[in-house]
Amino acid sequence: MINEFDGRLRVLGIVVILIIFALIIRAGYLQVYNGEYYSRLADGNRIRVIPYTAPRGLFYDRNGESLVSNRPGFTVSLLPLNSPVSDAVVNRLAKLLNVPARDIKERIGDTVGVDPIRIKYDVSLEIISIIEEQKDMFPGVIIEVQPIRKYINNQLAAHTIGYVAEISADELDARKGQDYRIGDIIGKYGLERFYDKELRGSRGGQQVEVDVSGTPVQILGSKDAVPGNDIYLTLDKRIQEAAERAVDRVLARLETQGAAAVVMNPQTGEVMAMVSRPAFDPNKFINGISQKDWQEIIENPFYTMDNKAISGEYPPASTFKIVTGIAALAEGKVTPEEKILDTGVYWIDEKTNAAGEALGWINFAEAIAHSDNIYFYEMGYRLGIDNLEKYSRMFGLGRKTGINLPFESEGLVASKKYKEEVSDEEWYVSETLDAAIGQGFNLVTPLQAAMVMGQIAADGKCYRPYLVDKIVAVDGTLVKKYGPTLDHELDVPQDIIRLVQSSLNDVTHYGTASSFFGYGFPVNIAGKTGTAENPHGRDHGWFVAYGPSENPNVVVAVVVEQGGFGASSAVPIGREILSAIFTSPPPPAWSEAKPSGKTVTDEKTDRKAGQAGGNAAVTSGEGNSEQGIQDTGEVPGNQPAVNVPKIEADGKRSGGDEPQHLPKPHSAPQPRQKPGPAPKTSAVEKPSGPVGKSG
Repeated sequence: MINEFDGRLRVLGIVVILIIFALIIRAGYLQVYNGEYYSRLADGNRIRVIPYTAPRGLFYDRNGESLVSNRPGFTVSLLPLNSPVSDAVVNRLAKLLNVPARDIKERIGDTVGVDPIRIKYDVSLEIISIIEEQKDMFPGVIIEVQPIRKYINNQLAAHTIGYVAEISADELDARKGQDYRIGDIIGKYGLERFYDKELRGSRGGQQVEVDVSGTPVQILGSKDAVPGNDIYLTLDKRIQEAAERAVDRVLARLETQGAAAVVMNPQTGEVMAMVSRPAFDPNKFINGISQKDWQEIIENPFYTMDNKAISGEYPPASTFKIVTGIAALAEGKVTPEEKILDTGVYWIDEKTNAAGEALGWINFAEAIAHSDNIYFYEMGYRLGIDNLEKYSRMFGLGRKTGINLPFESEGLVASKKYKEEVSDEEWYVSETLDAAIGQGFNLVTPLQAAMVMGQIAADGKCYRPYLVDKIVAVDGTLVKKYGPTLDHELDVPQDIIRLVQSSLNDVTHYGTASSFFGYGFPVNIAGKTGTAENPHGRDHGWFVAYGPSENPNVVVAVVVEQGGFGASSAVPIGREILSAIFTSPPPPAWSEAKPSGKTVTDEKTDRKAGQAGGNAAVTSGEGNSEQGIQDTGEVPGNQPAVNVPKIEADGKRSGGDEPQHLPKPHSAPQPRQKPGPAPKTSAVEKPSGPVGKSG
């Protein structure tokens, strides 16, 4: 019996020894082999990392003047360290911050990890005091001091600089792996969006030890956030302010809201000012725009959130005659000296000048100066649509300019291929004639219009437009320097470019813009006016110009939506901008403006074909007066001279300038009726985003 008991005791001892040995081995495995791992887990239970947001980089104009800065602000966030935030705390916080409890719960549900859940930015000191005084009522609620964006000049250059706001769920998904988190403030539009990575900087943080209740006990370590890089722009604040004042003044006079203006250096591509109207205040987006303010923006029929300077697409109207003229001269379809008889009505499709006025025998320079439609109809007929397309693309039309901004539009070049793609129909001569004077399918952005004029100013060279001069780190180190980039050159003889330059100079001396530049302007200006057909209301007014004519370093392009004649809407804006640049006294208020004594000869671009009868003779070129003749690119048989019929002034006409006669340089101005207010829009389609069409 005793031996049996001893045997059992021996077995039990062996088992105990084996168990103890196993425990020792397991303890050694956990402490030695996996010790570091479990140490990290233990630290994770008592140590929290609270991230810091880095201040975004600042914006300066070309002269170092501050455009965008940061200021300190308080943010209310949730940091549930040990337990979920209760519904009672959520409801209490929702009432205090005036934020729906449902939104707070959605934010909590979307958050992964231990990052602070930011509920409301830039709250008042009163709210901070309540939370601090009643900490027991708000467990898990923390106050963060964060940099808040400040757009110093409110609406100034808003479409160019852009704005920031909190990252959305979709944006977060699109940026996976790029160190973006819920609650981050990112660039949403303009340069803020385009250079978001350069502006963001590197986040910092604190290692905080907490007790069993989650209350911070001590700071174990910290890492300072590194501010983002500063960006110095090519914009000139003084010129930007002058451009915006000029645009706003004329829009108020015309009782319309849509316009855009671009000012750049044709010799480098630097953009010195960029204006789009209507404007918005980017400060309203920083803490989340109110429903009222957002409704006001999206219901504006002139598309507030479009940067019309780069995304607005308009028929170029008579400004396109620069392209047509270059093409006709370069292809040998006309000589500078050849005179064409303008009888008021073109012999094909019965297209006319504005009121059927006839300018008689005119050559190329006179046709440019007075923006004669009949002359350029003939040029388009001689060239054919294929040549017009070729030279349009040579000028860089129909593609993005490559400016460093998001949401740029390509515009559209009239072509047989495009028409076949959209309608599967043949191309007709009347469409070539429309294209020759910048109507029909043609669409350009104001920036593209400035680029076309800039290539004439720069003797055929085209420099890619850019807005950023340099990027500088917070310690002053140069991160990147930008400069001129030659995009392309016109394959056109220099003597042709010189002729076009001289003709554009005539526009401001005795042509369609002479009433604003004829006397007393400090430098010689070359320009071109235009009036683009608009089926939705009054026509759009255009003006493109450069100066000084002898050594151009400034190009201006202006479009006024529903502004009517270019000479009465866009030219005054261009004149005031150029006046500010070249330091002459500013022009009088438009209610006080008087014509200078030069002939006022504005333009009215082409209307639908066949609305006024009659034919006109030309000195060369052949054709068929049958409407709808297919454009084959060939010149048909001889065309006889015919008498000019009387044109009825019924307003139904096809194209042309404002009624005019070929003037002498100092003849009296023609009277012009002030355009009426823009028609009201009965139904407006709400834009889906910042890339809608304009005009």
